[in-house]
Amino acid sequence: MLKPEAADGQASLADPQFRADVLAGLARRPRAIPARWFYDHRGSELFEQITELPEYYPTRTETALLHQLCPELRRLAGAGRAVVEFGSGSSTKTPTLLRCVEPSAYVPIDISGEFLRESAQALAQAFPGLPVLPFEGDFTRPLTLPAQVADAPKLGFFPGSTIGNLIPLAAVDLLRAMRASLGEGAMLLIGMDRIKRPDVLLPAYDDAQGVTAAFNLNLLDRINRELDGTIPLDAFRHCAVWNDDRARVEMHLEARRDVAFAVDGRAFDIAEGETIHTENSHKYGERDARILLRSGGWTPVREWTDDKGLFAVILAEAQPERPAP
Repeated sequence: MLKPEAADGQASLADPQFRADVLAGLARRPRAIPARWFYDHRGSELFEQITELPEYYPTRTETALLHQLCPELRRLAGAGRAVVEFGSGSSTKTPTLLRCVEPSAYVPIDISGEFLRESAQALAQAFPGLPVLPFEGDFTRPLTLPAQVADAPKLGFFPGSTIGNLIPLAAVDLLRAMRASLGEGAMLLIGMDRIKRPDVLLPAYDDAQGVTAAFNLNLLDRINRELDGTIPLDAFRHCAVWNDDRARVEMHLEARRDVAFAVDGRAFDIAEGETIHTENSHKYGERDARILLRSGGWTPVREWTDDKGLFAVILAEAQPERPAP
């Protein structure tokens, strides 16, 4: 079953960081692969399906909040900023924001290049007078944005509680990277999921239709396609658990049986019941969210939440750079 080398040599064309993260993640104990690698084209499509599921409250709750907060946001942020969206995906929430703040340009940033270009083209058609400047890259590191927006005041947009996918230390690093990318005078509009009962949380990550399971298992399919993997997908099942100590939902791929496979010519063995940890989704209380933002170089200005306290959208402004000692 194991093959030391693939006949088609696809692994030689794969993203080197993807290869490194997968090989290191499968070799470590406990096994874990970073969640950002979910988002190939198929993974991005599946995630968009997840956002439309009845169990997945974050998208519809945040979308409703964006409509409600628009007049106040326009007053606080002002018109004419360049909107920079981190992890833009299909940009489904973006039109509401663009109509609200009347930006000078829109810069969607995403790691999935093909999906990014498709959604950017659709948005450019919907807003024909708006410069749309898609930027393919890893926004977890400081980026040099397109020259067309270099001197423009900027509004970062980070919806969907994606910040929760990172452990708090990494989340602070990401917020600092955003601060560095957006520059002085920038503002950030960010979505954060609130802590709530597990019986509300868990169905959003383990839906009845099995879309989230397909999304999780697609990571293994991607490994097989891009890294010459021989992982039998039927040997793994999707599972989601609430880790109360760390205030997060965890997604895992659990081995249904003892399984042996190869990735990029390297052999791996996983025992029945062992898991590959694929995603965290941290939840934040009101005070926790503010502490996190301040630690990442942002000062909260205004917070909006729904009547049930399920989700929050926070507007923050960049803290001034500290002068050199």
